[in-house]
Amino acid sequence: MPEGSATTVVVIGGGPAGMAATLAARRRGARVVLIEAGDDVGGQYWRHLPETRATADEHTFHHGWERFRTMRSAIVTDPEVELILNGHVWSVDRRDGRPPLVHVMIGAADGRRRQARTFDPSSLVIATGAHERTLPFPGWDLPGVFTAGAAQALAKGERVAVGTNVLVAGAGPFLLPVVSSLLKVGATVAGVVEAAGWPQITRGWGARPWRLAKASAKGVELKGYIAEMAKNRIPYTVGSAVIAAHGIDRVEEVVVARLTPDWSPIPGTEKTITVDAVCVSHGFVPRTELAITAGCALDKDTVKTDQNQRTTVPGVFTAGELTGIGGVDLALAEGEIAGAVAAGGAPPPAAVRKRKTFREFAGRLDAAHGIRPGWQTWVDDTTLVCRCEDVTAGELRDTARMTGSRGLRSLKLTTRAGLGICQGRTCGRAVEDILAAAVGPDGLLDAGRTAHRPLAVPLRLGELATTGEDAG
Repeated sequence: MPEGSATTVVVIGGGPAGMAATLAARRRGARVVLIEAGDDVGGQYWRHLPETRATADEHTFHHGWERFRTMRSAIVTDPEVELILNGHVWSVDRRDGRPPLVHVMIGAADGRRRQARTFDPSSLVIATGAHERTLPFPGWDLPGVFTAGAAQALAKGERVAVGTNVLVAGAGPFLLPVVSSLLKVGATVAGVVEAAGWPQITRGWGARPWRLAKASAKGVELKGYIAEMAKNRIPYTVGSAVIAAHGIDRVEEVVVARLTPDWSPIPGTEKTITVDAVCVSHGFVPRTELAITAGCALDKDTVKTDQNQRTTVPGVFTAGELTGIGGVDLALAEGEIAGAVAAGGAPPPAAVRKRKTFREFAGRLDAAHGIRPGWQTWVDDTTLVCRCEDVTAGELRDTARMTGSRGLRSLKLTTRAGLGICQGRTCGRAVEDILAAAVGPDGLLDAGRTAHRPLAVPLRLGELATTGEDAG
């Protein structure tokens, strides 16, 4: 642990929220330990080529690229910031009245002889972001079916296109920057298929439109994406979804159908599209495992915070997607507030105002593109839901019916759904939703357990045996 300052703020996560928290804490005089699992800061939003392979067009793949470069420079050149890259926080230990101890393995995620360190922070900021949610459909396990985020990461971080003729589908405005990234690396985009229909989209974005004036920069971004799609003659279809993918060794075609307002496919509207890749995303799920282990209270999927980004655990703050999916501007504002207060300062008024603006944006995002329950009707009993453990939707439904159980834990143990290497990050929410529908109107007794992972990342037994030998 760095010495010399009475206040040391540990920040977990080097995305926009974590970077903003780090810089805000430094402005208040605290020393900061910033722990990032990747090989550079920036998170998924500012994922980029390593400096050794940087190209002159890097800025064209990002919004706010100069802001990122300025923030990154301030972090890596500050001697009072200890930046830990490839740092994997595998657990936190609760302590009465104090922030938890933070246990980290430093080194490549699948490497050997990683360095174990434990940090004892004055304050802790958890900014672990979110992972994508993809609704299952028959054939989604075929090679060539990607999450939209994976496609964008390969484009931005490696300049690799996932295919030559790609369909982008799912829900939400995130689909549009994915299209932009695919075009930049030479892919042809066959179309964009948005599940939300115009009535849903209009209710979300159209109510009291003047209140979006302070978020006008988002409108500028949207116009840019629309112009790019128009230039490349990319069709944009709403109220529709990919309900199946077909192929032998990889995806060769997808079936798209129109949807009812609750996202049930309308019989007779199916259309087959030839592709060699499909990118699907239906939003994001906050990565709450560390917050849950620390004892932070949740409000459904998000971590409860007060006006200063404090959680219910003393000395623990959170920012970014953990408090709601609202985009980079909200993450930056919340990170600045969390870092400032964690270091003993007051929340910056400008960041507070910005947070208010973009929290409303986050609410509209969910209203306009949030998942509707009818999606389960396109998942037949043969559809693989948990790919790690080869569990189908039919097995989930049959187990719930035959056992009469309403306990998510017992149903997961019986089916092994969500118990594979990804620990339910890919399938967990779908598993819960399918089981909840199968058990009936009373629902699951312990919904949300999928996000409860006391060991947040894979850990070797040998590494576990040697932890605790280094307390800083």
